[in-house]
Amino acid sequence: MGTKIIGVGSYIPVNIAKNKDFGNHDFFNEDGTKFSNENDVIIEKFKAITGIAERRYLEENFVTSDMALIAAERAIENAGIDKETLDYIIVAQNYGDVKHNDLQSDTVPSLASRVKHKLKIKNPYCVGYDLLFGCPGWVEGMIQAHAYIKSGMAKRCLVIGAEALSRVVDPHDRDSMIYSDGAGATIVEATDDNTAGFLAHKSATFAYDEVNFIFFGETNNQEITEKRRYIKMYGRKIYNFALTNVPEAMKVTLDESGLAIGELKKVFIHQANEKMDEAIIKRFYKLYDMEAPEFVLPMSINTLGNSSVATVPTLYDLVLQGKIENHEVNKGDLIMFASVGAGMNINAILYRV
Repeated sequence: MGTKIIGVGSYIPVNIAKNKDFGNHDFFNEDGTKFSNENDVIIEKFKAITGIAERRYLEENFVTSDMALIAAERAIENAGIDKETLDYIIVAQNYGDVKHNDLQSDTVPSLASRVKHKLKIKNPYCVGYDLLFGCPGWVEGMIQAHAYIKSGMAKRCLVIGAEALSRVVDPHDRDSMIYSDGAGATIVEATDDNTAGFLAHKSATFAYDEVNFIFFGETNNQEITEKRRYIKMYGRKIYNFALTNVPEAMKVTLDESGLAIGELKKVFIHQANEKMDEAIIKRFYKLYDMEAPEFVLPMSINTLGNSSVATVPTLYDLVLQGKIENHEVNKGDLIMFASVGAGMNINAILYRV
């Protein structure tokens, strides 16, 4: 039994934060010293490295589960299914529901349970749970759904990636400009066509040296006495780790399928950093002594930023809707979903549309 995607939906917040909106921020280093450069220089360098010109923030009266709900409703509508036929609702997230200007994150009940409640699903055998796996959470949720279907434990699953990173960033940390909000969802179901759908996948967790590459810490502005903790990361370590390990994981996935790299049409990779993603793709193809083809790598980070678990499903939805220039997906295309994130976790799925 195989697994195929039958519906896709996403929610992209309407609030746009442009790079210039950070012009009045006070940025500090980890040791509490202020950046020596003016903000316009900081922002210009940031744009050159990350490719991010703007990002999206959710509305003040929204929380993560609200975005997840909208993405789920759109995926269900796109699939044309009865929501009562869902066997699992898997929500990939990392920080729960954080209200605007609130220090507390709500993780109970699970976001999956909240989404099921808001969808008004009555079927008690539709099981909902959350998945904490860093940025690769949606990809991992898809792999778990595939495992349920392949084992006969499920016939149809809803997999959501939703995150509101704007609620957990330190405004005095330059890295805060990277993060954004959003949600993407997919409906997957069983298929007896073993030539389409999931063809291969691979996951890995590197925790011996890498476990604290992303962590929670206090604000860089040491004049603030409030002991709230924010998401922090060692960006250079993550960058080097990703360039070393992600191309190899992608290669293992493709090689296990027995298919040729020349068949690969698109790689939907986690939108973490434009330069990093481009370098990963170049190294991936170099493992096959090839140059990366033009238009193999759709990107949304320049306008949407890094929304963690939401980047891959929202990007896929945008391409399917024809909203990413020079990119389209057609029936029969061989594509790959890939991600890297906290932990350090890596995963990839080879998929035939």
